[in-house]
Amino acid sequence: MERTQLLSNNLAARIVKKGFPKMKRITMKLIHGLMISAMLAPSVGNAGGRVIEGRVTTVRDVDTIVVVGTPVRLNGLDGPEVSTRPGRDAALFMRRLVGGKVVTCELNGERTYDRWVGVCFLEGQDIAAIAVSQGHALDCARYSGGRYHKYETPAAKSKIRRAGYC
Repeated sequence: MERTQLLSNNLAARIVKKGFPKMKRITMKLIHGLMISAMLAPSVGNAGGRVIEGRVTTVRDVDTIVVVGTPVRLNGLDGPEVSTRPGRDAALFMRRLVGGKVVTCELNGERTYDRWVGVCFLEGQDIAAIAVSQGHALDCARYSGGRYHKYETPAAKSKIRRAGYC
């Protein structure tokens, strides 16, 4: 018997002993199935090296998208805030680029606020590089290692204020 099945059987048995002795068999099977699912689910606490693939359901701004329910902060991308005109334009650009489309994100295990940090690809192309090359964001060398610097446009450098932490 597998370790996860033994663990869930033991837990289910303890639940029954502690006050639910007349619980119906179907309810026990449901509890057992839920416990196994929880144990086998990918650990949210350990996203390092994790790859997620799925449809982009929400674009918060140019540097944050939601993929299959997982908020992802695009690593090394310095985007303007949505409270500014360039920020609203950049968010609209990103919505048009990836909204409703399937992307692949390589998460590095780091978190910032509620978001996992990673690099995302649309049809094999790095979407952060696309945003920078189209003048909607800048490179944040502190986190990208300068990966996007070569894509920065003169227009973006003049209209977007680089974040102090970059």
